[in-house]
This record gives sequence, C-alpha cells and structure tokens, in this order.
Amino acid sequence: MSDPLEMPYAGVTRNLRRMIDGVQHYFGLGGAKRRIPVNSPTALANFLDTRSAFMAQTSLYGYLRTRAGTRYAELFEDEVFIELLNIAKWHIWLDCLGDLACFSGYLLLASGESDEEEVGRIMLAVVEAVLAKTGKPEEAGEKFLAHGEKVRERIRTCDWGVLEDGEACFSASPDSLVEWAPIVETLKELDEGIVRNSVRFRWQEVRRNLRELLKPVPLLEAARR
Repeated sequence: MSDPLEMPYAGVTRNLRRMIDGVQHYFGLGGAKRRIPVNSPTALANFLDTRSAFMAQTSLYGYLRTRAGTRYAELFEDEVFIELLNIAKWHIWLDCLGDLACFSGYLLLASGESDEEEVGRIMLAVVEAVLAKTGKPEEAGEKFLAHGEKVRERIRTCDWGVLEDGEACFSASPDSLVEWAPIVETLKELDEGIVRNSVRFRWQEVRRNLRELLKPVPLLEAARR
C-alpha cells in the first residue's frame, strides 16, 4: 500500500488539508495506528470521516502513481490536473463514506443489541454529522452537494436487514474511483477490473479495524440518551 503521507501537497486547500490531517490522525505519530474505541456516535462519525479520507486518498493516489510511473511528480505541476484531482478526491470520499456507513450499520445490527429502525436513525445522524462538518469544500466542484444528498438517501433508504458481511457493502467506492480518477477514459477502461479489485482489497484492513474497535453496547447507550 502506498504511503499517503508522502504524496505532494501542491494545490492543497484548507478543506483538502483536513482530509490529509485525517489520514495523519489515522496513522498517529511514527506511523503507529491509533486504537481509539468506537463507543459513541461521535467516535463513529470520526472513524467514518478519517477512514473514508484514508481510503479516498490511498486509492486515488495509488492508482495515479501506478499509471504515471516516473512522471508522477510532474502531474502536480499542472493546475488543471490539480483541480480535477481535488474534485475526484472529494467525490470518492463521499462514496467511501456511504460504503463504510452501511458496513457500520450492518455491524450494529449484527450485534443483536438493536433493531433496523434504530440502526437506521443512528447511521443517518452519524452521516449527517460528518457531512455537516465537511460542508461544501471550495475545491470539491459543483456536483458535491448533490452527490452528498445521494449518500444521505442511500443511508435513509437502506434495508439494513439484507446487508451481508465482507465486501457486500462496499459497492460505491470502486465505481467512484473508476468514474472520478483524472485519467483518460481509454486507460480507465483497460484498468477497470484491476482498479475495482484494488479498492476492495484496501477496505479489508478498515473492516478489520472497525470490527475490533466498535463497541455496540456503549455506542447505542450513548445514542439513546
């Protein structure tokens, strides 16, 4: 896995820098991952935000680095490319957020400590909190808010009882990388299968971390107060 902390910061604005800071928070000082329990809606919102940023950045930058090869650094000298990259990063983040929120809801329901209605309310409130914190980043493009509403609608209408374990919840983020990556369409068509599998593979560690850190009972108790 490529190290997101080594990527160039050319063209980074304040909101985009927040996403990078989220990745740094995920890794912690010296590269050691933080083991913060996910035991409240606030902690879950932070987990969704930072891990979605981590996935959006590592997936996108990893794909670009692979495709560009030795010319990778030169890409960041092109202002048009930077603009497209910023837009792509935020849209991929939205779909990562939706995927991880669905998986989180699945884990809460599978714990046996809640029902579908309550899980739906909690997950919608958590996603709303993340989106409210993010607002409308200047570099995210004119379609960002409409895309965010689609993520809300996905959570609002999710049939939590039919979700399955593993990769089943992670359907939007592979599509998003293929759609938004600033790479010519002919190359993306050639890469599509590999790119999708790469995103699914990257989610494995995040899923494992959430299983270990999620504390359904205290989280639900905090949500009911």
